[in-house]
Amino acid sequence: MAITRAKKEETVKKLKEIMEKSKSVTFVNFKGLSVEKANQARKQLRDEKVGYLVAKKTLIKKALDETGISGEMPTLEGEIAIAYSEEDVIAPAREVYQFQKKESGTLSIAGGVFEGSYMDIDKMTEIATIPARQVLYGQFVNLINSPLQGLVIAFDKIAEKKEEVSV
Repeated sequence: MAITRAKKEETVKKLKEIMEKSKSVTFVNFKGLSVEKANQARKQLRDEKVGYLVAKKTLIKKALDETGISGEMPTLEGEIAIAYSEEDVIAPAREVYQFQKKESGTLSIAGGVFEGSYMDIDKMTEIATIPARQVLYGQFVNLINSPLQGLVIAFDKIAEKKEEVSV
């Protein structure tokens, strides 16, 4: 069934709005994805406050052309959707990547827009493997704590030696 011109214009307007408000956008190839798996993916994305929208590639390209994103747009092959977030820069790519690993071959990253520039599949996959903010905070605290912990252990050993010598 053909989409009316008004519906196409409404979709392009919505896509432009998403592109302008979102911190990052991931292009998702969902070719061969069953309805059940699509619903699982949508739920997983929604739980992480990541939006998911399926649209025709021509409409996505039209909206992207009107937003003035720098770089070269990646080739969008297959059936394409977009995952986007207004809160977390890495969440769309990370969540699609995690679903891709869990349900191999059904959903894949096809590129994206990150910090106002187009990114290819490889760059978006690298971005997707960056740990979540809370994990990074934990790693940072551990990194800071490690030398202090070593110093405390060294002082404790020195104190034990002094106690052995004085007894």
